[in-house]
Amino acid sequence: MRRFTHLYSSLNQTNKTSGKVAAIAEYFSNVPSDDDAAWALFFLTGRRFRLGVPSKALRAWAIELAEIPAWLFAESYDAVGDLSETLALVLPPPEQGRERSLSEWVHEIEDLRGAELANQKRVVTDAWRVLDEDERFVWNKLLLGNFRVGASQQLVLRGLTGASGIEVSRLAERLIGEWRPSSEAFRKLVSPEADTLLHSRPFPFFLASPIEGNPDELGDPSEWQAEWKWDGIRAQIVFRGGRMAVWSRGEEVLTDRFPELDPLARWLPEGTVLDGEILPWLPGASSPLSFAALQKRITRKSLTKALLRDVPIVFLAYDLLEERSVDIRQMPLIERRTRLERLISGHRPEKEKNGELGPANSILRLSPIIDATNWPALGLLREESRQRSTEGLMLKRLDSPYRAGRVRGDWWKWKIGPLTVDAVLTAAQRGSGKRAGLYTDYTFSVWDSGRLVPFAKAYSGLTDAEIRKVDAFIREHMREKFGPVRTVEPTLVFEIAFEGIQRSTRHKSGVAVRFPRILRWRHDKTADQADTLESIAALLPVELDSQKATTGKTSLEPRLFER
Repeated sequence: MRRFTHLYSSLNQTNKTSGKVAAIAEYFSNVPSDDDAAWALFFLTGRRFRLGVPSKALRAWAIELAEIPAWLFAESYDAVGDLSETLALVLPPPEQGRERSLSEWVHEIEDLRGAELANQKRVVTDAWRVLDEDERFVWNKLLLGNFRVGASQQLVLRGLTGASGIEVSRLAERLIGEWRPSSEAFRKLVSPEADTLLHSRPFPFFLASPIEGNPDELGDPSEWQAEWKWDGIRAQIVFRGGRMAVWSRGEEVLTDRFPELDPLARWLPEGTVLDGEILPWLPGASSPLSFAALQKRITRKSLTKALLRDVPIVFLAYDLLEERSVDIRQMPLIERRTRLERLISGHRPEKEKNGELGPANSILRLSPIIDATNWPALGLLREESRQRSTEGLMLKRLDSPYRAGRVRGDWWKWKIGPLTVDAVLTAAQRGSGKRAGLYTDYTFSVWDSGRLVPFAKAYSGLTDAEIRKVDAFIREHMREKFGPVRTVEPTLVFEIAFEGIQRSTRHKSGVAVRFPRILRWRHDKTADQADTLESIAALLPVELDSQKATTGKTSLEPRLFER
């Protein structure tokens, strides 16, 4: 446990990629057991479990063990901002105890599942008595199911490659799907002879990098394939052994959520893997519905007939990874695209013209290629992205293989600029982790009939120096206290950027935004110059009315904001 805690600290204390990879490689090269290695990999790659120990009970046990009043724990939690860290800090110094392995401690946590509260208390408090402060912090994170580390899965696999000699792409393949940590599982993972392809598993997704600078730096545009960047759910359709599975990029099986795709199992050739996007698309429409419509399909526990009718989906395919049980990922994209077109044309022909989808209502469609002879012409088409309900363009090198993970150079995403709003800072609360002592989580508001209405929350985008200045302002201009939240004198104005906007009955403003962040501090504006809900209404997307679309009428009607 001490060794794993040291690795956790090392990863969070350096921003250097080489340092993180070296620390991971050193850990796996010297880990005392394969069981420990398996569990370490499980947690480092973002997997977790939540075993039902109530956080309220953890607070009570810590207060009892530390012999402090509840109000002092509450104030400490408010200052620290992280429950795991607060628990570790308030507890008394540890007693002398023997060193136990990571896997032993994890098995103790597993045994808490379904145990009576008295037994849970005994196990947890016994652990707190023998673990030091740093080890308690990590153990608490594992216990609460919110363990996160400052390294991406790609970096973790690079470190494991340094220790095992198995290349990153093969490790990524073997880790897809459910992976139960055990000594045997880890040995198989790093074995040179291990079988990497199971019937239901997808391939690791190839991820594009954001383009930096001007695309003309990529060279001759004839060497690149341009497509729209769709705003849906990235997925792979895997058809092997007579069974079909739909996998998300997050390694979730989505087959049951999208029954419209079931008929493909009666048509796809054996041994087919398609990469593409699940999009909400009304029959006869020239562009998809917003991602907000698709979210209804994701969040609902049951799929009603009305929901399936109002938010039908299509699978827009843009790559073929396996053809008749042959892995073709190393073929150049231009060849894979030719085979994909041949496959889909056998299902139902699609009409394409300069990136426009044909009117066919097939559930399986081909992501169209955008025809542009030069970069400026492609840039002009990119400006139409928002009207087409896309996020911009994808640029893919024609001779590129299908790689694993985010590998720079072959696939780029050329996104359009975000939507922006000038809003007033009206509330804040302290951050967590390294920002626990600073007010860094902000609530921003806009004007509606002479009053400020909360519009969005954001916590990223400011420099460290700006964060300190905003924190000082908040402390000097606080108004009211609502738990950890402090209302603030409405003076500071910030430009807030976001990727999308939709109507929402759950928000006071009547709208919700996707991925809000702070673009800049508007020192040049006063609070009365911030935006209004009326001006924000113009940013709401234009969508097809579902009833008119199903009758064949394709005129677009704006969905106006309603106060």
